Amino acid sequence: MTRGSTLPSHRLPHFPGRLAIPALPEQSRTSPSPKSLETFNTAPPEDARHTLLTCLHSHRWSRRLTDHRPYPDLDALLAASDEAAYDLTVGDLAEALAGESLPVLPDDTYEAAHMALGAARATYEARFGHVFVICVDDLPPYEVLDHVLAGIRSRLTNDPEEERVVVAEELRRLARGRLLDTLRGAGNSATSHDGAAPGNPDKHPLR
Repeated sequence: MTRGSTLPSHRLPHFPGRLAIPALPEQSRTSPSPKSLETFNTAPPEDARHTLLTCLHSHRWSRRLTDHRPYPDLDALLAASDEAAYDLTVGDLAEALAGESLPVLPDDTYEAAHMALGAARATYEARFGHVFVICVDDLPPYEVLDHVLAGIRSRLTNDPEEERVVVAEELRRLARGRLLDTLRGAGNSATSHDGAAPGNPDKHPLR
C-alpha cells in the first residue's frame, strides 16, 4: 500500500515563518438528487436542525438554514450555508469548534506519526485554546497526516485574529462538504434523531 511521508517527532520538518498552504478545491462530489433536497426542505424543523448540527455544531447556523427553507436548488442551499457560516460570531465559532476533532488518519499510520501529531496538536491548542480544524476533503488518505502537520506548523505563526479568520473558513468548508454528504444520503422519510456530532465519520444523514 502506498504511504505518504510519516515522519517521527524528532524528524519533523522545520517551517520557518509563515507557510502558505494552498487552498483546497471545493468539494467535487456527485450532486445529490432533487429528491434529497425535497426531503430536507419538507422535514420538520426540529429534525432539520438536528441533522444540520451533524454538519456544523452551531445552533445559529442550523436555525438560519432551517428557517430559510425551502431552497429552490442545491446551489441556493450551499450559498445560504456559506453565508450563514461567514456570519458566525466569536461565540458561535467557539460552539462549533467544541464539536470538532482532527481528521482520522489511515489505519497503517506509524505510531510515531500519531505521537508527532499529538504533540503538534497540543502546542496548537495551548496557543489558541481550541482544537485544530482543517478541511481535507478530496485528499488521498496517505496525504492527510502531512497536510495536517504542515497546517498546524504554518498556522502557529498566526496571531489570534488571523487564526480566527482561518478557522472560520475551514469550518465553512467542512460544513459545506458534510451538508453535501448528508443530502447525498437522504431518503424519503424525515430525519433521524441519532445523528452524531461533527467530525464523526459515522454520522447519520437524513434518511
